[in-house]
Amino acid sequence: MIFYVSEFFSSFSTLQMFMVCYNTFMNKQVDIAIIGAGASGLMFSALLDNKNIVLIDNNPKVGSKILISGGGKCNVTNGKVKPMNYLGEQRFIRNIIKRFDQYDLLKWLSFRGLKPIVRTRNQYFCENSAKELLDVLKAEGSSKRYFLNTKVQTVEKKDMHFEISTSNGTVVAEKVIVASGGLSFPKIGATSIGYDIAKSFGHTVNTLSAGLVGFTVQPEQFFFKELSGIAIDVKITIDKKEVEGALLFAHKGISGPAVLDASLYWNKGKISIDFLPTISLESLKSSKKNISKILGLPNRVAKRFLEALNVEDKSANRLSHQEWQKIEELKKYSFPPAGTFGYSKAEVTKGGVATDEIDASSMMSKKVENLYFLGEVLDVTGELGGYNFQWAFSTAFVCAKGLN
Repeated sequence: MIFYVSEFFSSFSTLQMFMVCYNTFMNKQVDIAIIGAGASGLMFSALLDNKNIVLIDNNPKVGSKILISGGGKCNVTNGKVKPMNYLGEQRFIRNIIKRFDQYDLLKWLSFRGLKPIVRTRNQYFCENSAKELLDVLKAEGSSKRYFLNTKVQTVEKKDMHFEISTSNGTVVAEKVIVASGGLSFPKIGATSIGYDIAKSFGHTVNTLSAGLVGFTVQPEQFFFKELSGIAIDVKITIDKKEVEGALLFAHKGISGPAVLDASLYWNKGKISIDFLPTISLESLKSSKKNISKILGLPNRVAKRFLEALNVEDKSANRLSHQEWQKIEELKKYSFPPAGTFGYSKAEVTKGGVATDEIDASSMMSKKVENLYFLGEVLDVTGELGGYNFQWAFSTAFVCAKGLN
């Protein structure tokens, strides 16, 4: 008896036919499955010659975080990249960065027609939009397949292969690359899947928290909120770590580049802020001008701080010794933040897969053969300024180099 395909499908609805074909496709075995189509996953795909690769992502489009980063222009890297710019095990970081540093990245991009430009503090951005970077990565990985709108549920190792259970079927792969990022920006699909996979295979996941994020404040600092929208240059000290840059007063507390960098090194306890980093108070004491006019702060900020310190705004040469002592607090204003703005406002996730369980020469797990971890999912976090994208690209290069 001859059984035609058209007769077989005639008994199925359009949706049923789609699901039969789609699940058949999804169950096909691949050489490499990349979990996450963000910076590290796309770069890894672009660098690998093997075409039997699939990228799995729960977003409808690839590179969602790339497109919104850096105000839509993407801070690709930094002109000065050192291990000290990262929170994490320094030797591990050094061994990876030195194999594919900022110069290697810029050369690689330039060869493909993308020449990021320096905008501020050695920070390289796409000239027009982040889409320029995404287009390069997609073009280089154009032979690869994508399973989008697909949520990874579990990953199990069966004999010599992995079975990846997803919301749209099962993918069987010889190697699995976990490039799923962290928990920041849940609105664009961030999940804990990378950490869940690591734990399921016995990996240590060090404490997770929001990083490169603003601080909420205690009631004593609620007056900061009245200054929302004003930015000033400061120096922030946490333990022995100092960061300099702009602080932005916000509705929830304080933000801005200096605060975001400081958040990397804060877990709990006090921070100290020098609101007058370029001012010598001693040089002001003989001035006949009102103190609010010569502190080097926006007038509104100066007056509000004087009010909070209970110091009358009068000519500097009329201030008492006790009043000068209060003003000196602005050079070392110490307080414990109430917390952070959380993952919804965080640029990155601190903590992650313990790096002493990862081979720095290949990014492969030391516990499970053919299981690899890239980018933000690892317990390495860079400062603001392109360091985290560089980390994503460097780890992708190291991993791809070992597999080509």
